[in-house]
Amino acid sequence: MDLAISWLCATKQRRNGENMSALITQTENAAQANAAAYETSVNKKKPANYGKTIGKPELSEEGQKYYEELKKKYSNMDFILVSSDRKQAARAQAASYANPNKMVVLIDEEKIERMATDENFRKQYEAIISNATHKLPQMKASLGSNASVVKGFGMQVNDGGNASFFAVVDKSLAAQRERIKRNASRKAEEKKADAKKEAEKTAEEKRAEKSAEKTETREDLVTVTASSIEELIQKINDVVYSSRSDTLWSEPERGIGQHIDFKW
Repeated sequence: MDLAISWLCATKQRRNGENMSALITQTENAAQANAAAYETSVNKKKPANYGKTIGKPELSEEGQKYYEELKKKYSNMDFILVSSDRKQAARAQAASYANPNKMVVLIDEEKIERMATDENFRKQYEAIISNATHKLPQMKASLGSNASVVKGFGMQVNDGGNASFFAVVDKSLAAQRERIKRNASRKAEEKKADAKKEAEKTAEEKRAEKSAEKTETREDLVTVTASSIEELIQKINDVVYSSRSDTLWSEPERGIGQHIDFKW
C-alpha cells in the first residue's frame, strides 16, 4: 500500500515537472519570437524623406521617429542627416552647408539610431546640441561687429561624446568695410568738400559696396573650425583682423617710411 502511494506521488510530481517545463519552453519561445519580430521591425532600414541629407542615409522606423522628434525639439537649428560613409566628406565640405539664419547640425545616421534606443547616449548628445543652441546668441554678441562678416555657423556631432564647430567668414566684407571706414576717417581730417560732392562720394561708395557683394568669389570665403565655441570666436576674430590689416594701407602708404635716403 505504501509503495503504491509512493509510486502515485512520484508519478504526479514527474508529470507536474514535465508540464511546468513545457510551459516554460512555450513562454521562452513566445518571448524569443516577439523579440525577433521587434528586432526585425526596428532594424529594418529604408530610405525616406529625412529633410536635408548628405549621402544616402537610412534609418529604422524607431530611428526615423526619434529624428523627427529631435528636429522638432531643436527647431531653431538646421539639421542635416549624414550617411555613415560620408562623415569625413561632410567635415571637409562643412563650408557649403553653413546657414546664415540657423546653426547647422551635421549628425550621422549611426548616432541617431543609438540615440533612439540608448537613453544615456541620447542625453549625452542632446546636451551637446542644447549647449550649442544656448551659446549661439552669446557667440554673436562676443563677436560684436565681426559677426556681420560671418556667412554662417555650424557644428558636427562627432564620436567620443564631443562636437566640432565651424563658421564661414567672408574676408572681402571685412576688408571692404575697413576701407570704407578708413576713407571716412581720412575725409574727416582733410578739407571739407561741399555737401554735393560729399553726397556723391557717399553714394558712390554704397554702389561700390553693393557691386563688391554681387561679385563675391569663393576665394573670399574662409572656413574656420574649432573644438569649442570659445576657440571658434578667437579664430573668427583672427581672420577678420588679418583681412583688415591687409587693406589698412594703400600701396603708396605702405611705401612711406620703408626706404631711407642716405644723401645728406
